[in-house]
Amino acid sequence: MTHRSRLAGFIIDCQGDGHDAATAFWSHALGFPAGESTAEGDARYTKLENAPADLNIEVQAVAHASRVHLDIETDDLDAEVERLEGLGARRVAFVRRWWVMEAPTGQRFCVVPMKNPERGAAPNVWD
Repeated sequence: MTHRSRLAGFIIDCQGDGHDAATAFWSHALGFPAGESTAEGDARYTKLENAPADLNIEVQAVAHASRVHLDIETDDLDAEVERLEGLGARRVAFVRRWWVMEAPTGQRFCVVPMKNPERGAAPNVWD
């Protein structure tokens, strides 16, 4: 099935209780002002504003070890997950409305629903 996907952005996973301090560090380190903070269940996110190419960059409070992961956004979640599995990735878990995946080389990443296809870089088209 034809669908579209592209790099959506980067999520900076920070373990521990210092979400505000982590947000301040990454905001100053990257030169992007801290924007709105949101919470979903036990997850807390703060968006960093003005990223290039309309990329979504967020600081996220997590229980697992700190790391940076990328998000791929798509207009067809099932088709994109299957495409990536065909390349050797594996499904780890479905969380809220996205898939956590693992590349053949061990890096975790997420496949998320596309938010604004008309903004940012043009999506790739896959058959």
